Amino acid sequence: MSVKEILFSIRRDYRGKPLDERSVLRDPIKQLEAWLKEAVDSEALEPNAMVLATSSPEGAPSARAVLVRGLDERGLVFYTNYRSRKAREIFANPRVSGLFFWPELNRQVRIEGVAERVSAEESDAYFRSRPRDSQIAAWASDQSAVVESRQALEEAFAKMKASFGDDAVPRPPFWGGFRLIPAAFEFWQGRENRLHDRILYLKEGDGWTIKRLAP
Repeated sequence: MSVKEILFSIRRDYRGKPLDERSVLRDPIKQLEAWLKEAVDSEALEPNAMVLATSSPEGAPSARAVLVRGLDERGLVFYTNYRSRKAREIFANPRVSGLFFWPELNRQVRIEGVAERVSAEESDAYFRSRPRDSQIAAWASDQSAVVESRQALEEAFAKMKASFGDDAVPRPPFWGGFRLIPAAFEFWQGRENRLHDRILYLKEGDGWTIKRLAP
């Protein structure tokens, strides 16, 4: 069977709890928190993984998965090297989009908004919570830059590890967090016969309007 035939043959029936615009939580952050907890409870693989889409100044899009490490009324926080491609694109064009996908629950959540750097204090606090080798790796890797080989990368890590000895590893000045400040959320619940539930939240002033979208 060819790849084309395999792709055409894949069939799946989506089933899930009804999602209704009259019964969802009025605050999309609270709704996201509830769904994240259910994803954790269902033992979803990487429940806090979010696909982050950015674009270049010329409008060329790029996407990758990041791990969300903070969520509150201000938005969603992830961490990266500020020299990485995603960071450079955010600095040039802060409009971004995020996507959570939990196939175990037949659910996804899209978020649209702008990203901005978190405070140095927030970045320092999270950096201190990372395993020591992960802290050292942040110094050793020039993220998104071309590297000669795996061996060269491991040698850079070993050299950096030796340089710190037993000292505490400080946060690199080129490493830290971004906060995705949301302007829109869409909660998607797979349902039978492809009549999926799609609930849209749009930021208006200090509150949110809630609408249903056709599947």
